[in-house]
This record gives sequence, structure tokens and C-alpha cells, in this order.
Amino acid sequence: MSLRTKIYFASDFHLGTADYGESRKREDRIVRWLDSIKNDAKELYLVGDVFDFWFEYKYVVPKGHVRFLGKLAELSDLGVQITMFKGNHDMWMFGYLTQEMNVKIVSDELVIERDEKKFYIHHGDGLGPGDNKYKFLKKFFRSGLCQWLFGWLHPNLGIGIAGAWSGHSRIAGAKLETFQTEQHEWLVIYSKEKLKEEHFDYFIFGHRHLPLDIELSHSSRYINLGEWMNYNSYAVFDEEGLALRYFEK
Repeated sequence: MSLRTKIYFASDFHLGTADYGESRKREDRIVRWLDSIKNDAKELYLVGDVFDFWFEYKYVVPKGHVRFLGKLAELSDLGVQITMFKGNHDMWMFGYLTQEMNVKIVSDELVIERDEKKFYIHHGDGLGPGDNKYKFLKKFFRSGLCQWLFGWLHPNLGIGIAGAWSGHSRIAGAKLETFQTEQHEWLVIYSKEKLKEEHFDYFIFGHRHLPLDIELSHSSRYINLGEWMNYNSYAVFDEEGLALRYFEK
């Protein structure tokens, strides 16, 4: 067996969005990617919006995605450490994935150090200037009251409402995002402000739906992981550093 040394990062699979056929094709592609890294991956970070909707009722989780979940279970059983971040589409993850396959769930930011490099990792939603309406909604949706109220809805109704809601999201239209210059990229602005407080070698985000690799200083970079409807993009950290890559492109 090959030595496990690499750390992989990906985000915004949005499994379940678009029609069933397109979601299945995307799931199969993601499973092929996971299969391709299973022998050299030491850690895997899935940085939010893995599912287009997710809510764990006490005895029910959304159906589907069994090939993806099965592949995650396989990687976990092989010893790969898997960390999954809550995104704005799948913030209602609780203990199910941890119990079933030892996945660590992260609600907000995570700071790690590997090979003397410091990483700041976050899905990216609600950071940076502006977007006060979403920041308010995020606080409400994450509240215990909101989760308790939603939990009383029958799954057919609750998941049906969520499916209708996500059908109007920007990812559902498969629209390509465009670069807004560094002065208007809110996660770049946020990263530069964080750098004034503390040094990080790498800032890693999802949410933006656009693969980006931007030098913030001579020793710090901003990486956005993109998404898997248009780009199939991910990042890998090894002895050569952190690199943004593309699968089956």
C-alpha cells in the first residue's frame, strides 16, 4: 500500500441539485475522484455545500447519494481522516455522519498546521463586507429554535420545501461565476483583513463557485475551491505545497 501523505480539499458538490440524472452523473464523477485519491490521501476536507440540502431528523436523513456516502465510508475505513464543513445549503448536519463514518463536522472556521504551514479553512458564507440580509438569515437558520421548528415538519413536507427553495439558487442554474477583481472579491478582502491580525500561509474557501488562486503576500495565498457542476476543481497539499487542480478536464 502506498504511503498516505497528501491532504485534499474540495467543496460545493451540491449533490441533489438540478434533475436526478445530472446529480447522479456528478455523484459518479465525485466517486471516481474519491476512488483516485483513496490510496495516497491522509486527510480529506470537504469545505461545505456537499449536499444541496441536508437535514437530519431524529430517524430520517434525505434519501439518495448512497454511492458517495459509501465511498466516504470506504475512505474512512482505510484510515483517511475526513472533515466536512457546514455550508449555507447543508448547515443542518448533526451527528449522523460522525456516528456512521467518523466524519468530523465543522460549523465555521478551522485552523490547522501541517508541515509548518498554517491553514485557515471556512466555507466562506457570511464573511467579508456587506450581505447583511444573509448574515441575519444564517444566524436564524442555525438557531436551535429554527432547527426545532423545522424538525416538527414531516420529512416529505420539509425536504419538499427545501428542494423548491434550492431550485432557485444560483448553482441550480449552472451559471458560471466571473472574477470581480481583488478589490471586489469579498473573501479576498476578508483574507487580507485576517492577515493583519495573524499570519496564515493558506486561506481555503468554497462558496464562491469559482476556482481562484491569488497571492495575498509573498508568503500567503487565497484559494477558492470552485464547484463540481462546471469545474470539478479541488486542491491538494503535498511536499511541493498547495496546488489547485481539476479532475477529468
